[in-house]
Amino acid sequence: MATDHHTADWRDRRESRPHLVPPVLRAPFEGRTWREFGHLMLSLPISIALFVFAMVTVSLSAGLLVTFLGIPVLAAGLAACRGFGALERARARALLGLDVGSPEPVRPQGKGMMAWVGAVLKSGTSWRNLLYALLHLPWAVTAFAVSLTFWVTGWSLLTYPLWQWVFPTYGSNPGIQVYGDSRGEAFYLDTPFEIAGASAAGLATVLVSAWLIRGFAQVDRLMVSGLLGPSRLATRVVELESDRGVVVDTAAADLRRIERDLHDGAQARLVALAMGLGLAKEKLLEDPDAAAAMVDEAHGEVKLALQELRDLARGIHPAVLTDRGLNAALSSIAARCAVPVTVEVDLPARPAPAIEGIAYFTVSELLQNISKHARARRASVDVWHSQGRLMLQVTDDGQGGADLTSGTGLGGLAERLGAVDGVLAVDSPVGGPTTVTAELPWRG
Repeated sequence: MATDHHTADWRDRRESRPHLVPPVLRAPFEGRTWREFGHLMLSLPISIALFVFAMVTVSLSAGLLVTFLGIPVLAAGLAACRGFGALERARARALLGLDVGSPEPVRPQGKGMMAWVGAVLKSGTSWRNLLYALLHLPWAVTAFAVSLTFWVTGWSLLTYPLWQWVFPTYGSNPGIQVYGDSRGEAFYLDTPFEIAGASAAGLATVLVSAWLIRGFAQVDRLMVSGLLGPSRLATRVVELESDRGVVVDTAAADLRRIERDLHDGAQARLVALAMGLGLAKEKLLEDPDAAAAMVDEAHGEVKLALQELRDLARGIHPAVLTDRGLNAALSSIAARCAVPVTVEVDLPARPAPAIEGIAYFTVSELLQNISKHARARRASVDVWHSQGRLMLQVTDDGQGGADLTSGTGLGGLAERLGAVDGVLAVDSPVGGPTTVTAELPWRG
């Protein structure tokens, strides 16, 4: 989702590549500055129209409150403001490089016009769009006047030698008139020193005005993202709904995996064990030696079934994690990895059990990926606490090339972490090394 969190567009990223000219000198000549200047110039007429519409709508609906028409008129005006807000977001996207997500739509609880009117009036987005229409005008007037004055004055002075050459004057007053005193006498800049001084002053004004324009444009970005974008509460609700879906799907997948492992593993062995013991019972009197051999075979099957049950229980929630914490649990899975793994855990206390379990299974999944895909000779696991977050980092010296869409389970792992406000970052250039960093809330 877009946030201000809100991203700059590709043109700004292209212009941010390394240059030999410092940014302070490059700013007046960059396309970004000219686009932002165009945005500020367009803001004045657009804001006037929006302000007039908003004031007329509010005044008309207030005057009609004595009748049944006032509320529908206000709702229609708010709906129109939402439409204007969409146009303003599009303008900000094109000229400011600001990608603001669309706010939540109006969702009437029933059918009919009154249900729609009630939904519009209860929508915070509608009122924020109206507030934008009312507040943006004074800011647009200020930004328009200051930006235009500085920008035009700066470029006029900077290009003064060109004007003096294109429009020369003759007679006793060579040069172009710059200003006059109170008595109406004209002054001219006609000597090389005066012309150079005018250009230098123009250059300074252009440099200052470029950054003034960027500052004004940044305020516009804040107004658009804060008043015309989705509310933080609504965005958070959408994120939580998505995370809830991920949690439900993950839990269902885990249940299916446990059922499959029980059915294909321990359950099958126990069925075979029961059949073997039944045959041994039948042969106990007829052929004691054969019965003893069957019992011995059944004993081996019991051991295998117990091992599979232990592995299955470890996959659900290992006892060592509950009893001894992350350090011992991670050392246990590191010992079973196909490559040597060093484990370093530096935590002031134990995090919440749920977070501890997610951290354990995250490292377990990453070490399995290293064993299966990395072709590494060694790996390391580092766990630490930083600013209320649990940090995990798994590194290997393998072939690299891993990413979240490579089919090695990293995509699903990222979704699981995201369900608890966690983050997964993968740095794996082709040829290695690979570093996977996970960040989880502490919640201890």
